[in-house]
Amino acid sequence: MSAEAADREAATSSRPCTPPQTCWFEFLLEESLLEKHLRKPCPDPAPVQLIVQFLEQASKPSVNEQNQVQPPPDNKRNRILKLLALKVAAYLKWDLDILEKRAIRTIVQSSFPVKQAKPGPPQLSVMNQMQQEKELTENILKVLKEQAADSILVLEAALKLNKDLYVHTMRTLDLLAMEPGMVNGETESSTAGLKVRTEEMQCQVCYDLGAAYFQQGSTNSAVYENAREKFFRTKELIAEIGSLSLHCTIDEKRLAGYCQACDVLVLSSDSTSQQLTPYSQVHICLRSGSYQEVIQIFIEDNLTLSLPVQFRQSVLRELFQKAQQGNEALDEICFKVCACNTVRDILEGRTISVQFNQLFLRPNKEKIDFLLEVCSRSINLEKASESLKGNMAAFLKNVCLGLDDLQYVFMISSHELFITLLKDEEQKLLVDQMRKRSPRVNLCIKPVTSFYDIPASASVNIGQLEHQLILSVDPWRIRQILIELHGMTSDRQFWTVSNKWEVPSVYSGVILGIKDNLTRDLVYILMAKGLHCSTVKDFSHAKQLFAACLELVTEFSPKLRQVMLNEMLLLDIHTHEAGTGQAGERPPSDLISRVRGYLEMRLPDIPLRQVIAEECVAFMLNWRENEYLTLQVPAFLLQSNPYVKLGQLLAATCKELPGPKESRRTAKDLWEVVVQICSVSSQHKRGNDGRVSLIKQRESTLGIMYRSELLSFIKKLREPLVLTIILSLFVKLHNVREDIVNDITAEHISIWPSSIPNLQSVDFEAVAITVKELVRYTLSINPNNHSWLIIQADIYFATNQYSAALHYYLQAGAVCSDFFNKAVPPDVYTDQVIKRMIKCCSLLNCHTQVAILCQFLREIDYKTAFKSLQEQNSHDAMDSYYDYIWDVTILEYLTYLHHKRGETDKRQIAIKAIGQTELNASNPEEVLQLAAQRRKKKFLQAMAKLYF
Repeated sequence: MSAEAADREAATSSRPCTPPQTCWFEFLLEESLLEKHLRKPCPDPAPVQLIVQFLEQASKPSVNEQNQVQPPPDNKRNRILKLLALKVAAYLKWDLDILEKRAIRTIVQSSFPVKQAKPGPPQLSVMNQMQQEKELTENILKVLKEQAADSILVLEAALKLNKDLYVHTMRTLDLLAMEPGMVNGETESSTAGLKVRTEEMQCQVCYDLGAAYFQQGSTNSAVYENAREKFFRTKELIAEIGSLSLHCTIDEKRLAGYCQACDVLVLSSDSTSQQLTPYSQVHICLRSGSYQEVIQIFIEDNLTLSLPVQFRQSVLRELFQKAQQGNEALDEICFKVCACNTVRDILEGRTISVQFNQLFLRPNKEKIDFLLEVCSRSINLEKASESLKGNMAAFLKNVCLGLDDLQYVFMISSHELFITLLKDEEQKLLVDQMRKRSPRVNLCIKPVTSFYDIPASASVNIGQLEHQLILSVDPWRIRQILIELHGMTSDRQFWTVSNKWEVPSVYSGVILGIKDNLTRDLVYILMAKGLHCSTVKDFSHAKQLFAACLELVTEFSPKLRQVMLNEMLLLDIHTHEAGTGQAGERPPSDLISRVRGYLEMRLPDIPLRQVIAEECVAFMLNWRENEYLTLQVPAFLLQSNPYVKLGQLLAATCKELPGPKESRRTAKDLWEVVVQICSVSSQHKRGNDGRVSLIKQRESTLGIMYRSELLSFIKKLREPLVLTIILSLFVKLHNVREDIVNDITAEHISIWPSSIPNLQSVDFEAVAITVKELVRYTLSINPNNHSWLIIQADIYFATNQYSAALHYYLQAGAVCSDFFNKAVPPDVYTDQVIKRMIKCCSLLNCHTQVAILCQFLREIDYKTAFKSLQEQNSHDAMDSYYDYIWDVTILEYLTYLHHKRGETDKRQIAIKAIGQTELNASNPEEVLQLAAQRRKKKFLQAMAKLYF
């Protein structure tokens, strides 16, 4: 509608109302009221807001017949309106919160969800007007989105400006409206108008660009990286210019939300930010379906309190929605996440959510177990404040009061966390409340002195108590449960409740001979649980259980008291070996004295476990107590304890090792003992045909122990010298058999005898198996021992596994030469080792490698090298290896060979290798040695990369 038409409509209108806005503009323009109002010292802001609305209305674009948005026509009236609009903007100091309604912000704002206003009674005229406004808005948004790319380019270009900007003020606009001759060039000055610092402009532009990129990220996730960059730049600029800038209108809470969302949506490649935030972890887990990891993050967050409660609730809502869409597997996950959130609420003093009460309407054992786990892991009792402990205690008590089934109540009330948090008086009060509430409970039952006097009923039955007995590792709690069980029935043997409770047979006879049933059950269960905890390396609980058992048996049985002292000694050995012993710290002298005391103990009728003696001797060998084992051990022990005898021989051999060969009598004694252990007993049997056949029976009793027992003992040793001696002994024993083709080499192998009088008596098959097991074990102790690696390589070589043999030969050289950056010691790469490497390469058809390795021998094997180079089916890189050859004779032979075959290219490569100045025969010996060493290094490194 034109202005003239609006004037006519207003003039003919009979309603006494405010004239149309265009009439107001005419009136304002004619009377100059706008100018007068804006020039007041403190103008009333309300008319200014009204004027802004007028200006917006007057400058609205129109829509043509083709439904296209048209800008306002360019005429004098609109130019005056534009000038007035600029003056209003200048008056408002260019406040973007009021003025900014252009392309980028409009698009971003349109993407936000808007709460719809409640519709009133339907009116046709109103609905038509709303529909028109909606269509106009959509058309405008369409045009703006088409222009968005250009707008973003302009804003990106603006970020490259590095000087302050100046915008119009009321004065500069007045000068702009004057005649050109009256301005005197003032508006052309770079310092005219209101100054806007570069940092302020960049801060605002970065924020708006970040919002635009973030809005586009819903269709192109890669754009989130741009958004993240812009938002974090905005934060940096705000830190520089301060949050009270006149020209930056940034919602810092929304900015923080943007940054947080970008951290989740964008995985930064920066090496300093590889540690994912909890938000990112949760987001990744949800996308991959790793819901159990989400639960673990939430449990850990109950201690750190880093994730906002609203975020955790939004995760739960998302899981609920997926579960309601038919994914029944998420029902359990929803409960667990809800339980984590509920515990977080409780710790922070909030009430229990309705969702938790709904999900907990039908409790079961799994739900209660998980809830107790979350509660236990969500509070650090040593550091928690009294208020936190009080909140948790009140929650557990309220959960108990809300349960109908008393067996579930007992699960909670017998939990360690419940016992720790609630005082005895509170516990008894809870029991009284449960009694009064339940009609099934007989109130006339005489109360038991302990707290756990929940009366026997259909719900709290013997089976539930037995279940608690199986789970508990608290000695006091175990005692209380047994008291209650024996109070309910007297004809049960509760040490048989679990088939996992195992006590060594040498002890069980003594324990089961205890007359008092309660004491018998308690001693048996405490020992069985202690042994189990020691096996799974839960040494702290094992010590508590053993200490309680020791205190109990001391009152009535000296025999069982010594048994418990022995078991506690073994426990202390395991504790030290698994703890400070791994770092090389020597055991305390008290522990060593106790080990000696055990070995020398001569108490009659004391049941002894063989494993304790085994561990004690291994302990002494591992900590090099050779002096005691060789000189101070009592003679009777050598006769009565085979492990002490074996330990004494090993310790003496270690001591004699540096001496001359003639003085190594102990080594011969040790050899004979091991040969006897590996011997077989023979017996003759007459068959149905009348022939007599020889039958070998393995694991004979000729030795001081069985071979399996010896192997078990060796696998408790960690001292390198002892292991090397044992390994070399078995290697020598393996090599003495007559049908052996390839010997295995080992360190100190020369100290053993070279023959056995009766070869048929030795089970060489068992010896070979033992050697392999020992090498596997020793390399698990130290994978960088070159001597053990050579043994492993020789085993593979002897069994025709040439690629694996090369792997270990190369590894042995690498570990003792800093990956061949230093020369490999000649006692590692002996001629025998090099020859075996040559044979491996030859059998793998890597003939060029054979020729190169022939140079490594103390005397170069030209015959083998030339023969290998004549092979034409080589599987290696052939001429690419020529740079590793330093012997000129081999290079000259290669030149001749390629010339003879007509292989011009390869001949040129060989000639180029010969022509290197460092290989000139006239060079000093040091130069030639250096050239050889450099080529050895590169060749061995190339081989290692090939076979590792």
